[in-house]
Amino acid sequence: MAESSFPLPEETYCSLCMETVRDPVTIPCGDTYCLECIKIYWDQFEHMGVFSCPQCRATFTPRPALRRNLPDVNREPRRQPQEFPPFPYMHRESFCDFCVGHRKKAVKSCLMCLAYYCETHVKPHYESSTFKRHKLVDETGHLDRKICPQHEKGLELFCRSDQMCICVLCTVREHRSHNITSAEEERIEKQKVLVVTQSEVQYIIQERMKELQELKHNVDVLKSSAQRAQTESDKAFHEMLQAVERWKAEINQMIMANMQAAMSQAEGYVDRLEQEILELQRRDAELRQILETEDNIHFLQLVSYFAAEQNFPTLCVPPEAMVPKVLINPQFSFGEMSKTAAEMKEHVDDICKKELSKISKTVPSRVDFQEPKTRTDFLKCEPLQCLSLL
Repeated sequence: MAESSFPLPEETYCSLCMETVRDPVTIPCGDTYCLECIKIYWDQFEHMGVFSCPQCRATFTPRPALRRNLPDVNREPRRQPQEFPPFPYMHRESFCDFCVGHRKKAVKSCLMCLAYYCETHVKPHYESSTFKRHKLVDETGHLDRKICPQHEKGLELFCRSDQMCICVLCTVREHRSHNITSAEEERIEKQKVLVVTQSEVQYIIQERMKELQELKHNVDVLKSSAQRAQTESDKAFHEMLQAVERWKAEINQMIMANMQAAMSQAEGYVDRLEQEILELQRRDAELRQILETEDNIHFLQLVSYFAAEQNFPTLCVPPEAMVPKVLINPQFSFGEMSKTAAEMKEHVDDICKKELSKISKTVPSRVDFQEPKTRTDFLKCEPLQCLSLL
């Protein structure tokens, strides 16, 4: 197979398989796909004779030849996959309290000494029996938040009644007779909830990706069907008298109105699905960072912060879908319009008026959608009614 002179694009992911491009080929519109992916995709439309780009929906007739891209050694490095910012409140840098001069980065903190330790100065806590009962935790830069502000003792317990971390002295007065458990036990319970929430978020991400691909595919089929119908109607109108040219224009206008009305709605849903997938991926990244936290107190505080920041009534409630499953019927046929064009050649004016009246009723009405303006509105967006094109 010959090779194309197209340089490899910066984007390294195939929008059909959602993986890194293998044997990249660039089609005439400039978009790049895996050789095998675009070949399988176009094979589905071989009987139509019209082929489209899955991404920008540009159409090609006849089927373009596929040639592997030549690598461009002078081009700039490819873009890396999008990375999400660290979850807020996760970590801040701290330094050893016992280093003289240049202070090294702290790796541990002691809840008894209330101090930060580097790798060198933390050794006595492991080697000396004096520090045997001291509690060392991984350093996250939030030692002040692991100390009870009232009693200046380390936070080791969790009050389920007030949903907060407490020290031993808090159980005597402020939280007396409350439902109290250890931080370790409470972490186990909350971690179970977070794992369920994360699995649901990941499931929704996969579902949205499937819906996105299905929606793009159906839009392509719809456009190909419309283009084929337009070609057939053009052939019939070419044989008509010049007096019916105005009806030809009206037929074409209605064909395009059907296609564009459907596409304009579908493209809006594509943007919203991509936005929701991005939001869900960001949330998944935050949950992953929380679950990797080893310090129990810090973990529980992160959970509380996450629940408040996401505005969830409970941690296990998955986010509502922003849009319903959007259905575009890829089998939508413009045959009635083509038939009408053929009849117009024989019956001319009277038949045209009657049939055009019927055709005009097939144009779908738009569904009003109120765009979310804030992140909270986005997460609370109510499902829309299913799109009906027929």
